[in-house]
Amino acid sequence: MGSPGGVGDDDEYPEHEVYLSGYWIDQTEVTNGMYAQCVNEGGCTRPDSAESSTRNSYYGNSAYDNYPVIYVDWYQAEAYCEWVGRELPTEAQWERAARGTDGRTYPWGNKSPNSGLANFDRNVGDTTEVGRYPEGASPYGTLDMAGNVWEWVADWYDSYPSGSVTDPQGPSMGDYRVIRGGSWLNVELNFRSANRSGYYPDNSISDNGFRCSLSLP
Repeated sequence: MGSPGGVGDDDEYPEHEVYLSGYWIDQTEVTNGMYAQCVNEGGCTRPDSAESSTRNSYYGNSAYDNYPVIYVDWYQAEAYCEWVGRELPTEAQWERAARGTDGRTYPWGNKSPNSGLANFDRNVGDTTEVGRYPEGASPYGTLDMAGNVWEWVADWYDSYPSGSVTDPQGPSMGDYRVIRGGSWLNVELNFRSANRSGYYPDNSISDNGFRCSLSLP
């Protein structure tokens, strides 16, 4: 997990070994249609905006039911995952699902990204429907783990441990929650699978969504 020295940002160091227990992770980001079911049944609150970057009507518009839900903060993402009987993935679970075990740079490998692999660098100009880029799948078949929208994960944002760890949960407190994967706005540096950033958990933006995971007993 992480990056070797000289590659990536300072918060990606040190590269370290992680052991994970079994888990499932959603193949795609949670969509507007999926999230709306939770809202309709009283388990979730509506996104903070029904618009997207270029669309006046996005959430609640059936034309975009299969697009990632956005304008949800960390607490809304957590509530949805709890409602479906799952949880937000840990940062380590997310990175394993994106990179596999061979340390690849992107979900699909080390090849530089292009418009057939991911939604990035404004090449579409907004979100795209989930699963649009099957050639960009990770070794486990997870989709859109690079680009489209940033994804909330469970961990507070802080520096990495220096040694091997098992099922890390991240620090017990902090100011920011980790987001992963980059978005349609970002250049390729930001959506390398080891790239990480932090964001205020009670804020929501137009290029931030999430997916859920399920730890196995």
